[in-house]
Amino acid sequence: MKISAKIIVFDEEDNIARVCETVEWADEIVIVDSYSTDRTVEIARQFTDKIFFNEFINHGLQHEFADSKTSGDWIFWIDADERLTPELRDAILALKDRDPATLPDGFRIARRAFYLGRWIKHSGWYPDYVMRLYRSSKSYWGGIPPHETARVDGRIEKLEGELLHYTKKNTADHHNVIGRYAAASAKHYFETGRKVGYADLFFRPILAFIRSYFLKLGILDGLPGLVIAYFSAYGVFLKFTMLWEMRNVDPEDKPGK
Repeated sequence: MKISAKIIVFDEEDNIARVCETVEWADEIVIVDSYSTDRTVEIARQFTDKIFFNEFINHGLQHEFADSKTSGDWIFWIDADERLTPELRDAILALKDRDPATLPDGFRIARRAFYLGRWIKHSGWYPDYVMRLYRSSKSYWGGIPPHETARVDGRIEKLEGELLHYTKKNTADHHNVIGRYAAASAKHYFETGRKVGYADLFFRPILAFIRSYFLKLGILDGLPGLVIAYFSAYGVFLKFTMLWEMRNVDPEDKPGK
């Protein structure tokens, strides 16, 4: 069982060394960089010579490119702002001792986020099970941009341990991320012919808040839980507002023209 650790990066000089250190147990580390402007690549070369460059178009295409550069029969995908717990590392390494015939084709891993000075335990953010270890020959990429994810044709199990996600540096960073993600989703919906109405702009953001803060118990995460719920609602509102704008507002239609 050969495991390739895959990391996709852009301007991650503050994180790249630590994420490489957390996957030094892997049989190889493969990094795909979308032409960073900082010291990301220089630092990464201290850990691996398997560094590839590819212009970023969307997450799915970037991951497909990265997967094609790995040589392991298994791929472990980790983001630059994530780390493994010792329990997760040991659980992955223990798979090498299992009979290959008993292994599934993919593993889901719980992810815990650190946000606004605390570990988030609810809000729909935990346990955030994600497909991060998968058999390369059985995998493919799917989902709605920007939330494309690895999928497999076959059986899936869960692994012990957690991925620690040191997400959004602050609320300004969170706001910027929501803007990028909303734009990507709106563009996808526009290209696929998705319609937008008043219900999308009014009710869906409210439902997103209720889901995060009440149904997913964000109220138990204190003030960060409230912030997450508001941002969740705002992201939905912004996504459908952008879609409405794409469908109804001509950028060339300016006063005086």
